Amino acid sequence: MQTSFKKSLLVVALGLTMAGAATAANVPVGADLAQKQELVWNVSANPATLDPQKMEGDVEGYFARQLFETLVISDEKGHILPGAAISWEHSDDFKTWTFHLRPEAKWSNGEAVTAKDFVYAWQRLADPNTASPYASYLDFLRLENADKVLEGKAKVTDLGIEAKDDHTLVLHLTEAVPYVDKLVEHYVLSPVNAKVVEKFGDAWTKPGNLVGNGAFKLTSMVVNEKAILERNSHYWDNAKTVLEKVTLLPIESAATDVARYRAGDEDVTGKELPIELFAKLKKEVPNEIYTPPVLCTYTYEMNTVKPPFNDARVRKALSLALDRHIMTDKILQQGQTPAYLFTPPFINGAEKMKNPEWASWDQNKRNQEAIKLLKEAGYDKSKPLNFKLLYNTSDNHKKLAIAAQSIWKKNLQGVVDVTLDNQEWKTYLDTRRQGNSQMARAGWCADYNEATTFLNYFLSNSANNRAFYKNKAYDDLIAAAFKAQTDEERAEIYAKAEQILANDTAVINVYYYVQPRLVKPWVKGFAANHPAKNYYLKDVYILKH
Repeated sequence: MQTSFKKSLLVVALGLTMAGAATAANVPVGADLAQKQELVWNVSANPATLDPQKMEGDVEGYFARQLFETLVISDEKGHILPGAAISWEHSDDFKTWTFHLRPEAKWSNGEAVTAKDFVYAWQRLADPNTASPYASYLDFLRLENADKVLEGKAKVTDLGIEAKDDHTLVLHLTEAVPYVDKLVEHYVLSPVNAKVVEKFGDAWTKPGNLVGNGAFKLTSMVVNEKAILERNSHYWDNAKTVLEKVTLLPIESAATDVARYRAGDEDVTGKELPIELFAKLKKEVPNEIYTPPVLCTYTYEMNTVKPPFNDARVRKALSLALDRHIMTDKILQQGQTPAYLFTPPFINGAEKMKNPEWASWDQNKRNQEAIKLLKEAGYDKSKPLNFKLLYNTSDNHKKLAIAAQSIWKKNLQGVVDVTLDNQEWKTYLDTRRQGNSQMARAGWCADYNEATTFLNYFLSNSANNRAFYKNKAYDDLIAAAFKAQTDEERAEIYAKAEQILANDTAVINVYYYVQPRLVKPWVKGFAANHPAKNYYLKDVYILKH
């Protein structure tokens, strides 16, 4: 479909200016580089899939950002940079966005990357037959007909994305979305090569078959052992990529991870550091430890459509009785802060949000109110509340789950009996997706720096909504935010929406993350402080050591 629109010259100029900055490793003049440019990084689990349109977790995202390149990428501070697109512009009403692709971009098999590859991938994401856990992201983007396509009521070709020519991609939106250039960094919007997908089917992501447009290509993968990536010689900026080889490890145990790191077998550790070793590491290797705040919220997510958590009184009682300060200050002790809202307070758009009133109460008052709510819901010592708490394999998740179990037992005076259930990453994702968990350890990290990346999670039609929470008033508020005329008006709507989540206790928010990690001093360019944990290894180089 064609729409006439006036270009925003500022955005065009910005895109062209930043294009010069979108290089790979920025090696200082005179840097003494190691002869062997290889990196070993523990990503903490086996990826559930390497198909971008079927991904949903951070582990998968770590792979995707090396093997594929989205329209935009970001620097170590989260600022948007050109990726597969060299520049972009939008109409005055923010409903039409045009991205100009790099004419020199190629797939790892040497074929040209074109706008049709993005159209194919996004249509594939929307196709109900793909069963993508992130399909609703296209509806959050407000692409024309996205909702109808996702419901199977329109053809994928009706989706509001158009290849105007080989290097011009046009997005047609139903609402004004001023932050589209932040949204399109997400890995599920990576292009895929149609010929390869259709030739190999589900086997297209296997080593030897997988074709990507990122700085690296997959050369081997052994489950529970390692994946090996090597430089993609066809990548448009390959001349400035320094790393020759990347080894990604799936070590789930934080203690084993640190032991391997300290033995010299790893350059970068995984997603967490052992709680019991943290103080020791901070003392012994202070220049190798990083604990930046990140836009992520740790939660205990309840299945709100099945007993006992279809009762809001039960959900609120457990939230009240969970002493978050014990979790952050006594157990973790790494800089995490208690969370009473789902949306982190330091993300764009959260300026008007306020904690629920009970967050200012002392713990004793919270406990008394929680016991009262459970009694109203029919639970007491003679009929205790029993449920399972699911968590994915991790030493820290286990410690926190044991702590939560103990805190609830003590603060609710034996009215609650919690059983712990541990599953490995892929099984854990499947269990939550199928609605087979009662309560699960969960976490949500920003896909972009704007509050809707959290608020969209709890929309009734969100494919990510593993709490299966539904509230029409909430949905209507988020829809109204697209019609807001100012950032302040939008922030006020967001605050009202977050208040609904808090009133309904849609989820038990536990804490806001930091990202503890060890990085060897000779590793440069690894964006350990990235607020959304978007790591691009094309920026990394190794100094002589």
